[in-house]
Amino acid sequence: MSKLINRFVFRPYWRLTRAMTLGVRGIVQNGDGGVLLVRHSYLPGWHLPGGGVERGETMRFALKRELQEEGGVEPVGEPRLHGVFANRKFAGDHVAVFVIPEWRAVPSSHGVEITGCDFFPMDALPGDATEATKARLMEVFSGAAVSEYWTETE
Repeated sequence: MSKLINRFVFRPYWRLTRAMTLGVRGIVQNGDGGVLLVRHSYLPGWHLPGGGVERGETMRFALKRELQEEGGVEPVGEPRLHGVFANRKFAGDHVAVFVIPEWRAVPSSHGVEITGCDFFPMDALPGDATEATKARLMEVFSGAAVSEYWTETE
């Protein structure tokens, strides 16, 4: 319940009163080349796992926390920063994307927040994978130009 209050009460307040918010996402690949995607109970489509950086957290700590909570994944070694992207849909919001070269499976604790979590082959991503998810995967795995923006449209 506290996560829902946080998401629907405090986060909108923070967006109105803070100059900037920061989120993290992780690109995790399994041994078969599949990429980890999650489906949230409160957002449409499939997304890279991740979430907000809370007060007092580093980006890497938040990334580790979110990957464990949402995907049952723990980075081994250092994640590699792919880029930091401005979010056109939420002024002042930025998303840092990390590539996770090595990881191990751990118990997840996503509760009701995550309704789906799976690895998908790059050539068979879900049709409702988000524009931003597909763009980041193309940048990392297909050499597409890296954008400054989370999505190209508003």
